[in-house]
Amino acid sequence: MRSETDTRFIRLRPTTQLMAFAGSATIVAWAIIASAILLMDSIGSGNFREQAKRDQQTYLQRLNALSYERDMRTDEALAAQKRFNTALAQVSVMQEQLLQSETRRRELETGIEVIQATLRKTMKERETAREEAEQLHAALDGSGGGSLPAAHGGSDATVDLLAEALATTAAERDQVVADAQDALVRADEMQAEIRLLEEKNDRIFRQLEEAMTISVKPLDKMFKQAGLNTDSLLKTVRRGYSGQGGPMAPLSFSTRGEDPSADTLRANRLLNQMDKLNVYRIAAQKAPFAMPLKSAFRFTSGFGPRWGRMHSGTDFAAAHGTPIYATADGVVTHAGWSSGYGKLVKIQHEFGIETRYAHNSKLFVKVGQRVSRGQKISAMGNTGRSTGTHLHYEVRVGGRAVNPMIYIKAANNVF
Repeated sequence: MRSETDTRFIRLRPTTQLMAFAGSATIVAWAIIASAILLMDSIGSGNFREQAKRDQQTYLQRLNALSYERDMRTDEALAAQKRFNTALAQVSVMQEQLLQSETRRRELETGIEVIQATLRKTMKERETAREEAEQLHAALDGSGGGSLPAAHGGSDATVDLLAEALATTAAERDQVVADAQDALVRADEMQAEIRLLEEKNDRIFRQLEEAMTISVKPLDKMFKQAGLNTDSLLKTVRRGYSGQGGPMAPLSFSTRGEDPSADTLRANRLLNQMDKLNVYRIAAQKAPFAMPLKSAFRFTSGFGPRWGRMHSGTDFAAAHGTPIYATADGVVTHAGWSSGYGKLVKIQHEFGIETRYAHNSKLFVKVGQRVSRGQKISAMGNTGRSTGTHLHYEVRVGGRAVNPMIYIKAANNVF
């Protein structure tokens, strides 16, 4: 190192030089590695953003598809309800027609019996008249042989009397024959009318039987797929709706202690199917077959084990404050805070079924309140043990948690 007056020399030992070289190499290596990491992070973040955009686009498409499907299911449910109401009105009309038709058939059968009795009586009277005519003929023949009184005037009077009686008898006989012919024609007309009525009744029965088959089988399948005992379910609903009368009352045409006719048995079987359909319709309102959300949403977690624990419900994510609706008719048994559930609503339904709606931001019901299917009960939130805004929806049967999607999927082909 040179200064103005002298020069100084600094000597670096090999060890110092090695340390300086190693330090410089370390700094350069660190700079290279840091630059590479930053470059890789930049590239990776770009890929992540692209992937996030693609995932977001996929979610949006899925949400749109679910919304479209939900709207279709809603329209189908409304159409099915309208078809059921129309069918029920038609059933009432057809039942009245069946009653009128059966009454008319009974009247015609009674009329035929009366005509047949009259015909038998007429035939007897005709035979009696024929016998009387033969006797009169015999009497006339006998008078020519001298058996009449000797007086000429008395003989003429007797002949006139017999001729008049014979003419009267012949007229009565002709009238009886004409009445018998009319009775036979009327009986044939009545038989033809009865056949037409029977054919009409058969068409009505077949249409109703086909309609019942189409309507009852999907409902029966829906309840069985949900794991419900249909026999027990029908008995439970009938106990609560035990009034009788109206279009579903069994038919009884005979008042003389006779066995019911084939048409009566057929009509009563049909009415039993209609009653079953109506009971199923009532039961469908009391079991949780509906969706708890009507707005756009996405599934975030299903029923089953999750993170080493049992997840006893299904999670639906949507915007904060999204309305939540009761999935069946029932009574609110809890409406308030409940540990990890946050703001929770519990609803007790028929058949031992309970539904739970957790993590709400607001509650619109209170304990003891009776709610209907589709009634707004709360708003979606993020209360309790939750990682984000969503609805935790549970279905419990006899206190045991079951997969809510069993009920929702079972109703897809019906509502």
